[in-house]
Order: sequence, then C-alpha cells, then structure tokens
Amino acid sequence: MTAVLEHALIGRLAAALPRSPRQINRLHESDAELVSLPGSELILAVTTDALVEELATGLYDDPWHIGWMLVTVNASDLAAVGAEPLGLLLCESLPSDTSAEWIAALQRGIGDASLVTGLPVLGGDTNSAPTPHLAGTAIGLVSGLPPLTRCGCRAGDLLYASARLGTGGAFALTRLLPGIAGHGAFPFRPTARIAEGQLLRGRATCCMDTSDGAIATLDELMTRNDVGFLLDVPVPEWTNRRATAVAHAAGLPPWMLHAGPHGEFELLFTVPPDREADLVHTAATIGWDPVRIGMAVPEHTLSFHLDGAPRSIDARRIRNLFTECGGDARQYVAQLAQVVPAA
Repeated sequence: MTAVLEHALIGRLAAALPRSPRQINRLHESDAELVSLPGSELILAVTTDALVEELATGLYDDPWHIGWMLVTVNASDLAAVGAEPLGLLLCESLPSDTSAEWIAALQRGIGDASLVTGLPVLGGDTNSAPTPHLAGTAIGLVSGLPPLTRCGCRAGDLLYASARLGTGGAFALTRLLPGIAGHGAFPFRPTARIAEGQLLRGRATCCMDTSDGAIATLDELMTRNDVGFLLDVPVPEWTNRRATAVAHAAGLPPWMLHAGPHGEFELLFTVPPDREADLVHTAATIGWDPVRIGMAVPEHTLSFHLDGAPRSIDARRIRNLFTECGGDARQYVAQLAQVVPAA
C-alpha cells in the first residue's frame, strides 16, 4: 500500500478512536508515537510494524533475513524520533507445519538484530495461521532534549541523509525483477540508525526514515512542513555505488532507485546552516559521515539535479504509482520512466 493511500486509511480508522491527552504528536507527525509519562519528564516512544506485503510478494523469503527485518523496521522508527531503545514485543503467527529449521533461522535473525539495535525482546504472542504473519512493537524513551519529529523544517535548511541511499530500491529491483543483466539478489541488511537519531536531537529540525523510499519520504516532509526540496547534489554522489551498478545493469537511471516503494531504512533530516558545522563535527566523534543531498526551498516542489540541471519530479504521483500498477513491477518501472522523461 502506498504511503498516500495508507495515510488516507489511517485517517479514516483514527477518526472514530479516542486519543490520549498525553500524546505529543498528531497524526503523521512522527515515525513513532510520543507520549509524556505522568510525573516524569520522560517521553515514551512506541511504534508497531508488521511484515505482510513483504512476505506475500516474496520480497523477503529467507527466514533469517525476515527475522532481521522484523526488528529493523520497528527499530528504525525509534531511531527517527531519537529514542533510546527499551524493548520489543513480538507477535509471531506461523503455519502449523512450519519446519523447526525455518523457525530457528527466523529466531536467529530476530536475536541478531535485537543485539545490534539494543532492543531486547520483552515478550509477545504466538499463534497458528495459514500463512506467516509477523509483527512487532518497539518501545523507547526520550529524555532531555525534545524528540525528533517530521515537523520543524524551514526553507533554507540543509537536507542530509544518514548514508548514501538506494540500497532498498536495488534490493527490491533484483527481487521483483530477477536476472537483471546477470545480477542476483542485491545483498540487503540495513541497520537502524539508533545512535545517529539520538545525536540529531537538538540539531535536526525534522527527521523521517526512508522505509518507503527517499522520494516518498521527501514528499511527506514537504507536506508536513509546507516546503519543497532542491536536491542540488548530483544523484550519483548520494546514491550507493553498488546500487547504482544495479540500476545501470537494468538500463535505468539511478534516481529510480529512490522512488520506492521499498526503501533502505536510513534517515532523511534537515539542519539549519548555522548548525551544520556542529553536526559534522559531532557526527565524526561516533564515526558517522552524514551525506548532504540538498536544501529546503519555499516552493512546494521536489527537484533533482538530473542531466546537469534541476528537474522537477512529481513525488505525489510516484507515491501512488506502484499501487496504480497493481503491484506489477515491470509495469511500475515502465510507468516510472514517464514521470521524468529523458532530456
């Protein structure tokens, strides 16, 4: 489900539900829900995410990788609000004939990702189901500086990514369109940017993870902040080199790797120019080299540096396109090429 259509569904579902007076964020304003704790300055960060479409389409099929991603998709939401991980609750529904080997590999993936993200499994629920259904709820704490949200960016702020982007798109491309110019499945094991998110509190003006792809993320940040983005750094300079090779092998321009609908679970964030030096210096202390890709502009447009000049991209159309194509990857790629015609 595309982010735009998902947002509409969430709005309909939430409209009839009571809302806690202690909840800090409004609908769609942050990657995790933020709730002030009574009698404390602590803020509880809570998020839940399930692997459904990824399993149904066969995008994820290796049990260890499924376990790793189950933790990572939830941990990434905590990273995007700058929370300190507290723990994870899991719901694992599996067919009764699932092999012991498959389950063991799944649990190893969960355990490995839990150790890396600092999210111990606190408990959860198990059930039998016709097909695997896996979901998690991650819990974190925010203390001291305010949490990160998707709101607060202003025109003139600098746009950064936590690393070069495009690996999620390359992975999906090789999984959904196998045999691209001899390429096998693209290796994909993202790690939630927990430490980086905590470092960004007090420095970044907005932040969101790229789980749905960079273009969808930028479109959402544009909507939340009533700004646009000019990506004045050429696309190859902020696109993962191995991912770029996959795009070239498929005969596609590298910008398409950022169109989603599957992202790489990095962070996109903005900082005011007067905080840039502090960001770069402090990031270096934890061995982190964030990648500048552009800046926020007053006009509500998304422009990439393509063919030697800025060119506008219809980000909202891209967010809906995969669903409009009925999940057909080949049709999606063909339609995507028409969004920004060749110069």
